[in-house]
Amino acid sequence: MKLEFLTFDQWDDHLWDSVRPIYNEAFAEKGAKPEKIIRNMFRKQLCFLHIGLDDGRVAAMSLTGKLKEANSLLIDYFAVKEELRGQSFGTHLLKYIEDWAMTSEHYNSLIIEVEAEETPENQARAAFWKRSGFVLTEYIHQYIWVPEPYQAMYKKLRPDTKLSTDGKILFTYIGQFHKESFQR
Repeated sequence: MKLEFLTFDQWDDHLWDSVRPIYNEAFAEKGAKPEKIIRNMFRKQLCFLHIGLDDGRVAAMSLTGKLKEANSLLIDYFAVKEELRGQSFGTHLLKYIEDWAMTSEHYNSLIIEVEAEETPENQARAAFWKRSGFVLTEYIHQYIWVPEPYQAMYKKLRPDTKLSTDGKILFTYIGQFHKESFQR
């Protein structure tokens, strides 16, 4: 296993063609944003695409968003190629994103929203984030356009980070990001 990680802040058709299979495999049935919305996010400079390469082939991807008001990076989508799951690719990509967020962009924290329904799949995902140092908030958010309830999780990247630990407040930041993503 020879891992390499890269981050992009511009849309690239060829790159997306190599990432799309992993994105669709993980999210096509669970709230994937249409490609035109992701293109819009790049056009508006709201996001970054992080990829993990294994011997030159895309093995993992993450789409992150800028939460300026919180000086945080939102992990909007995060996936590892299905046949490579359980081999630490996700852990390595997350560590790369953490280091990159602190050094390249000077973010103080990471935020993610996870499905709140207690299914084995959702609990396994939340367990990954908890093992990675994220804290689950109590507030359960119900979007008007998706049926599943969500909870916010956060990870402070520096000990002196000022970040609300109130899930309702974190969802105001997340909601603003989604709103900007979908606006023309």
